[in-house]
Amino acid sequence: MRRVSRIAVAGVATASLAVVLSACGGSSTEASSGGSAKTKGIGLAYDIGGKGDQSFNDAAYAGFQKAENDLKISGRDIEPQDGESDADKVQRLEQLAKSGYNPVIGVGFVYAPAVKEVAAKYPKVTFGIIDDEQDKAANVADMVFHEEQASYLAGVAAAKATKKDHIGFVGGVDIPLIHKFEAGYVQGAQSVNPKIKIEKQYLTQTPQEGGFSSPDKGKDAAEGQIEAGADVIYAAAGLSGQGVIQSAASHKVWAIGVDSDQYKQDALAKYKDYILTSATKDVAGAVYNLAKSVADGKPATGVVRASLATGGVGLADSNPAFKNNADLQAALKKAEAGIKDGSITVKTS
Repeated sequence: MRRVSRIAVAGVATASLAVVLSACGGSSTEASSGGSAKTKGIGLAYDIGGKGDQSFNDAAYAGFQKAENDLKISGRDIEPQDGESDADKVQRLEQLAKSGYNPVIGVGFVYAPAVKEVAAKYPKVTFGIIDDEQDKAANVADMVFHEEQASYLAGVAAAKATKKDHIGFVGGVDIPLIHKFEAGYVQGAQSVNPKIKIEKQYLTQTPQEGGFSSPDKGKDAAEGQIEAGADVIYAAAGLSGQGVIQSAASHKVWAIGVDSDQYKQDALAKYKDYILTSATKDVAGAVYNLAKSVADGKPATGVVRASLATGGVGLADSNPAFKNNADLQAALKKAEAGIKDGSITVKTS
């Protein structure tokens, strides 16, 4: 698994924020506020790609940091390991729960079996899982998002920005979650131009093959789509998306980022002029809000779903070329209103 330099995500930019080291290895950090391992605090276990992906995991880290700072609690965050099993994930979550962390959050659907097993053993601990809603236990919060809605807007933006009526989509892994991104993107683009040409590629069939953690795979896919004629490419591929952005910048075409506002990520600064926008989802807010609910003595459980209407998903507007494009913004405003009032139903597959 490839790694990039670790960065600290300084803040949480999305709107809805208004609203252990385990035996199998890993790295961890402790809050500067100092709390002992048995003090109530937040435990966070990262998804494939780990912290420093400038995307999904870094959004979770931003919420983790905010919880530490604002709630004055301790915290421990742990990196994934190459080739790890579900048993390794179980061990990691158990260590966090045993050490007194509450809530304990698994970042990503790959934690579903582990959260189900460990939550049953620690009924007094609140567990959270991002991007999965299979576990209906009384002490589990299933934090999920309408990714397809933000992706629809990304498709509208791509169709408005292309000069060739030819765009692309790169998915990290061929799974239902990423199908939601593709479905929304394609529908949004076709709402602008029914005849638009759309390249589509998934990097791997399983997460273990590196679809979410291999910038080189993302770069190769983008190179192929650009060679085929695409001049706007949307990547829903975690760390692999960095390769898509690098390729787009080198060919001076548009990339659309995902999960975090990738235009603002320090590690991607040299490519930012070619990051049109990013389809964001407020993973940071989900992490923070769960930690706050536990700190307030009213733990959130059950399905917690974020949408365009709640401010939990959307498009970033940090790039002036995107924000100041009046025609594009008018189309997005109309699409957003349609999704919110129900006149547009966005597909999920």
